[in-house]
Amino acid sequence: MGKSFYQFLMAKKVHKEVDDVTKLANLVFNDIAFPRQSSNFEEVSNYLETHAEFSFNLSKFDEIWQEYIES
Repeated sequence: MGKSFYQFLMAKKVHKEVDDVTKLANLVFNDIAFPRQSSNFEEVSNYLETHAEFSFNLSKFDEIWQEYIES
């Protein structure tokens, strides 16, 4: 895996949210504490569960992570 999860999301970011991926990308973009260099599922998942200043459906996160792994 060459790119971080953050880099994957930023490639999906659009001005107007169209789906769960773009929603998460926009939320993460505005979160300065997000682990931007990470490609580790546990680290990113733990951050979203316990430290993120926004809420996001974690079952949707799992689906987006799978898309990231397959990309």
